[in-house]
Amino acid sequence: MPPLRLGLKNSGQATTIEALRDVWRIADEGGFDHVWDFDHLASIGADGTERPVYEGWSLLAAMAASTQRVRLGCMVTGNTYRHPAVLAKMAVTVDHLSAGRLEFGIGAAWAEAEHQMYGIEGLDHRVGRLRESLEAMISLWTNERTTLDGRYYHFKDAVASPKPIQQPHPPIWIGAGGDQMMRLVARYADVWNSAGASSPEFAGEQSRKLDEACSQVGRDPGLVRRSIQHMWDGRERAQLVDRVGRYLELGFTEQIINCQGSDHARVAAAAAEALPELRNAPVR
Repeated sequence: MPPLRLGLKNSGQATTIEALRDVWRIADEGGFDHVWDFDHLASIGADGTERPVYEGWSLLAAMAASTQRVRLGCMVTGNTYRHPAVLAKMAVTVDHLSAGRLEFGIGAAWAEAEHQMYGIEGLDHRVGRLRESLEAMISLWTNERTTLDGRYYHFKDAVASPKPIQQPHPPIWIGAGGDQMMRLVARYADVWNSAGASSPEFAGEQSRKLDEACSQVGRDPGLVRRSIQHMWDGRERAQLVDRVGRYLELGFTEQIINCQGSDHARVAAAAAEALPELRNAPVR
């Protein structure tokens, strides 16, 4: 099993630029393996769509320039928000800005309210669009020219320079929960992020479905690392340590602490204090 890697996340929603920079600094200096934001154009959750939200990939560029060591990514990019040629170029730019520290997170997108208010198309065929987008971006990152005549995207002798620092391309993380998406994960992902798992038991069942999908496409399931997010408010450290250990027992070796509440920097600092204990979380 791969070693446990731990990250921090301040989504970019209902926060401040100062708090974002604080979380990035704590992740970089505190010994975390990666640091994350998310990708939404309007706020999500029970409080509706009107809370402040910063754009995720602009934040990644700032994150790259503000840190020295920690890896960074967007958990996860909504594929429908950008044309794959634009997204591929943005990813390469952040990879270069960070000297090869980008983790490329992507998903099919799901927020209906955003698509309706902005007139964004694509939710009706989002899995097919994501498949074609991944094909296009991987080709743009690895080939001198890209031609693709798909159902949703069309490329003709397209160039993409420079190439990513990371070869053949930055690690691809795909957030997924459904059967169709699991097949995409099995085919394209370096890391799978569990979507919609309400418990370790449910996440474990999803992981077994991924094993089956890998077998169907002829890929070794051990080549796809498993990731999970923990919502944490900076209190009850013992509960967080227990959860990390429970998920690690199920093979989730990439774990992200999503800093919750109004004081994101306080939660990040509490996670940094707990980091040695988290790295030695008992596997039951």
